[in-house]
Amino acid sequence: MAHLRSRRRLALAVPVVLSLTASLGFLPGVASAAPLTAPAATSADGPNLAYVVNTKTDHHTIESVKKAIAAADGTVVIAYEKIGVIVVHSANPDFGKQIRAVRGVQSAGATRTAPLTPAGTTEEGAAQVLSAAQAAKVSQSATTGEEPLEADQWDLRAIGADKAAKINPGSKNVTVAVIDVGVDDTHPDIAPNFSASQSANCVGGKPDTTYGAWRPVDADHYHGTHVAGEIAAARNGIGVAGVAPGVKVAGITVAEPDSTQLFFPESVVCAFVFAADHGVEITNNSYYVDPWLYNCLDDPDQRAIVDAVNRAQLYAQKKGTLNVAAAGNSNDDLDSDALVDDSSPDDSTPVTRTVDPHKCFDVPTQLPGVVTVSSTGVKGAKSYFSSYGDGVIDVAAPGGDKYQIPDTPSMNGRILSTMPNNQYGFLQGTSMATPHVAGVAALLKSKYPWATPAQLQALLKAEADNPGCPADPYDGDGDGVVDATCVGGKRVNGFYGSGIVNALRAVR
Repeated sequence: MAHLRSRRRLALAVPVVLSLTASLGFLPGVASAAPLTAPAATSADGPNLAYVVNTKTDHHTIESVKKAIAAADGTVVIAYEKIGVIVVHSANPDFGKQIRAVRGVQSAGATRTAPLTPAGTTEEGAAQVLSAAQAAKVSQSATTGEEPLEADQWDLRAIGADKAAKINPGSKNVTVAVIDVGVDDTHPDIAPNFSASQSANCVGGKPDTTYGAWRPVDADHYHGTHVAGEIAAARNGIGVAGVAPGVKVAGITVAEPDSTQLFFPESVVCAFVFAADHGVEITNNSYYVDPWLYNCLDDPDQRAIVDAVNRAQLYAQKKGTLNVAAAGNSNDDLDSDALVDDSSPDDSTPVTRTVDPHKCFDVPTQLPGVVTVSSTGVKGAKSYFSSYGDGVIDVAAPGGDKYQIPDTPSMNGRILSTMPNNQYGFLQGTSMATPHVAGVAALLKSKYPWATPAQLQALLKAEADNPGCPADPYDGDGDGVVDATCVGGKRVNGFYGSGIVNALRAVR
């Protein structure tokens, strides 16, 4: 949509950063007329909610705002002074309104719509665990030099990762942090490359570095382990191989430990800051920040969420961390004039609403500088579920598609990787595409250790293969109905961005 191009997110473009900055009210003097302290608190008899309070970064302002938080019946959980983000709990039903009136507060809002209790990922459909009998069958197809289950890993061959590993498997000096539901570092394919010193549990907004805190609470929290294996499963004669089997992988848990597995903003802010401060080169973000699928800037709570997470991920970029994120599984055109969101808020009762994705952002994938990833199947076509958008998608990668069937022992079009408790399973989603991009980025960082996040993103795009928009109308599920329209040319388009990443070109 040409008339909207000037407002579209371009991940490396400074003007977009400036437009986001302006729209979020970061300009000097924006709160100069506000009172120094919060008005007297009302009775704290509302639900106990979490908030992010975003301020100027000078110490005096932060200390003044902390006093105002206490006066408004708020409790500071942690203050990230370097980025001006304060995580707060409060049962005062007017806390957000009161604290937004305080001088130095640039945005503030609740990070959830349901009370705190004692996260949404981007895989599509249930996991399919590989049985022992199935694994034995696949192993019979392994050739010399392959991992036992590699015959089912069509995705590695699709981007040349199998050949790339023979040239350069990646450097141990490069770490990819999986911001997710937890990583089972005891899995034999993950253990050789796991970095405990760069791992933590950030649930609630404050990092817990107790040994093992990053592990999933149970086998149902399998998503992060699957992602970690896709990135860096070792070539050790066991199970599967990762795209970059020589690099390190870390786990930063941000998902709630209950069955919801929701990813709240304060936890994600913690994860980006922790990764940056612990020397992580790349983060993998296969999720969207709950409770809103799209965060609209005209809502004060959602505006504060965008502000806080954006500050954190920009801080990580400035420290040298490349952030890679999934585009989503709604088959949404992120460059359209309007989208229907009927899933938000996902922590209470969803309300159907129509949003403009140029003003309402899928976080973190639509934030400036983040690499936005769409998904492809074995045929190289866009996955039926993958969101897309001209000028929004940066690159694409294999994420699986049950309608695109490979010629492999299991004939499964999904992605095979590691699961908790030493198991393996198939998943599909932009969640699975994103770690392929993170893995290729890790290979590029291994080859060009001084490359900045912006340079790494440029290299990812330069090495990618773009199939161009399909010649025929796109019908992803084969039901005879056109499911999406690709806009753009052979070089850059809405389905693949600059193209499908290529691991072999990255190491050559």
